[in-house]
Amino acid sequence: QVQLVESGGGLVQPGGSLRLSCAASGRTFSTYAMGWFRQAPGKEREFITAIRGSGGTTVYADSVKGRFTISRINAKNTVYLQMNSLKPEDTAVYYCAASRPPGNFLYRSSAGYEYWGQGTQVTVSS
Repeated sequence: QVQLVESGGGLVQPGGSLRLSCAASGRTFSTYAMGWFRQAPGKEREFITAIRGSGGTTVYADSVKGRFTISRINAKNTVYLQMNSLKPEDTAVYYCAASRPPGNFLYRSSAGYEYWGQGTQVTVSS
C-alpha cells in the first residue's frame, strides 16, 4: 500500500511558475513509476508526465512539453512537478499517481496507476 500526498498548488499569474510535490509513504518508492495527471472542471483526467522508478527516463504530454519538468528524489520518497510558463488552460486539479512495481514502464493511461493522491488545485489567472 502506498499513500500519496500532493502539495504546492495555488494561484499564479499567467507566465508564472509553481512546483508541486508528491510525498509517498513506504520504503520501496524506487520500485514505482510515478505520474502526474490533471483534471479541469467538466473535462476528463489528462496525462501530463511520468518518470521511471529509477528516475532518468521521462515522458511528457505535448501540451506541457518544454514547460513542465518531472523529477524525483527516491531518498526522500518524493516526486516533483516543476511548472513554468503557466497558462490559464493549465488550471486544474493536479494528481500524482504510482504504478505497480517494478516501475519500468511509463503509462500514459490512468489505468496503469494503482495509487493516487487527493489532488492539489492549480489556478492560473490574472
